[in-house]
Amino acid sequence: MAWEDRTPFETIEANYGLSEQAVIRLMRKQMTARSFRHWRKRVSGRNTKHAALRLKQVLRAYCPTQYKP
Repeated sequence: MAWEDRTPFETIEANYGLSEQAVIRLMRKQMTARSFRHWRKRVSGRNTKHAALRLKQVLRAYCPTQYKP
């Protein structure tokens, strides 16, 4: 969920109990340094990763085409 750009940190916390900082620590530990830097650059300040920055019309935590049957 953390890798997906559309899933806000608040949803990860609601589902798994991991705060944004805990997710960042986990990603740093599990990824190579280069991949982690790319991920952090991509999600830093991204409005889809923070519920408070999202448009009020967006009520989902993921892209509708993300989970296909």
